[in-house]
Amino acid sequence: MIWIKRNVYVFQVKGTVFCTDGNGALVDITAKSSAYLPVQEASIHKIKHVEEVGIVPGLREEFMIIGENEADDSLILSLRSIQFELAWERCRQLQAEDVVLKGKVVGANKGGVVALVEGLRGFVPFSQISSKSTAEELLDKELPLKFVEVDEEQSRLVFSNRKAMADSQAQLGIGSVVLGTVQSLKPYGAFIDIGGINGLLHVSQISHDRVSDIATVLQPGDTLKVMILSHDRERGRVSLSTKKLEPTPGDMIRNPTLVFEKAEEMAQTFRQRIAQAEAMARADMLRFQPESGLTLSSDGILGPLASDLPAEGLDLSDVPEAEEV
Repeated sequence: MIWIKRNVYVFQVKGTVFCTDGNGALVDITAKSSAYLPVQEASIHKIKHVEEVGIVPGLREEFMIIGENEADDSLILSLRSIQFELAWERCRQLQAEDVVLKGKVVGANKGGVVALVEGLRGFVPFSQISSKSTAEELLDKELPLKFVEVDEEQSRLVFSNRKAMADSQAQLGIGSVVLGTVQSLKPYGAFIDIGGINGLLHVSQISHDRVSDIATVLQPGDTLKVMILSHDRERGRVSLSTKKLEPTPGDMIRNPTLVFEKAEEMAQTFRQRIAQAEAMARADMLRFQPESGLTLSSDGILGPLASDLPAEGLDLSDVPEAEEV
């Protein structure tokens, strides 16, 4: 196969690894001369030996010819170049889908931090980081990110942590079910990472049955479904529950798999109960405030008394256009 990259022709060939050493691997590409894969061209990630990424004798793979060794006329191969092409393509796809993804902070400069995504190094300006953490505090941490710019020609990848956090928080509606990972356990509950946001699953919200030792139910690293009980945006506090997702009391202790299978169904029932309670509360309020001039219609819609409406309907000619506040 022939690739054209930046007006340069590059060749892609099939080859079989038949020998490895400390510097790379010898590859049979059925050519008259031998071909060599240097260790630095074996992966998009930094490795010390080709076997770290599964390059062993007998492996048949697609390689890119990137040059020739003048000393012995052997061809120089690369897997790294192919992986870079695929990584850029993947980034363009993720940007088009406008997804939130995780990036590991691997470096910093005076303007922001460098994050690793899909094997590529991208830049996150400090102005696009939602927390007030320093670069040193963010090093080696994973940040939720969204793409701002993907430009392979200029080798520019720019991310925003602020946009990712805003997107994640917009989905934290009361009663919604989200996937989380247990970060740490405390005597009073478990801290759960839900898309880059830490929520508290209080010990009283794990199960209807009493939980005396959280470690008997949850462990750091566990993945689970939780329901949002409350979200204080100003303080950045999120309260979670698995108790509300139990089909029968104690299921979270006896059969957590069943709880996660029925999570959406149980959450929907919970939201319906909340909606019914709110409707009843509104109805009770109107019974004690008849002077408000409002009533509930037969379908539960709050509105003015029918007798107060002009027979010919409402005059909407002077209503101003809606504008953003």
